[in-house]
Amino acid sequence: MTATFPLAKPGKPGYAIAEVDEFLEVARTAYSSAPDDDDYLSSEQIRRTAFRVVRRGGYSARHVDAALERLEEAFVTRERERAIAELGEEAYFADVRATAQEIIDRLARPAGKKFKRVSFLARGYHPADVDVFSERIAAYFQDGRTLPVENVRTIGFRPKFGGYHEGQVDYLLDTVVRLMLAVR
Repeated sequence: MTATFPLAKPGKPGYAIAEVDEFLEVARTAYSSAPDDDDYLSSEQIRRTAFRVVRRGGYSARHVDAALERLEEAFVTRERERAIAELGEEAYFADVRATAQEIIDRLARPAGKKFKRVSFLARGYHPADVDVFSERIAAYFQDGRTLPVENVRTIGFRPKFGGYHEGQVDYLLDTVVRLMLAVR
């Protein structure tokens, strides 16, 4: 039996093989499912998929992550086609523009106040890091500046006590990825 992905190099962690293979089988079945089917899977669910990390004998995380990104893009394309068929192209893109405007409005808030803060005893994302990256996102939406979707998917922020609420920032980043893929 051949492996779906290369194995992680000796001494390097990888993803649990059975979990990855099971998820891929679910995704294969789900791709042809309708949104109201029990086995439906959305691009957002793919984006949020995580696998257990194993110390030995796992799939290469880099290869699996790249495959998940391609799979997410295929599901986004399917979702876009279905939405355009249901709503019409004009309504679909009006919805995309409205969501982009909500993001632009949030990111126009003053530095250090773009997102809710966690308690000064809890760690959140460093506001300065998030604010700098927020400027890149705003420039992408407002000025058409280049911002690869991979940069949004993989951005990391330093932790800081009293920082931005991670859930809010992550939700915005997920929405940015969804919009970027929706207009490809």
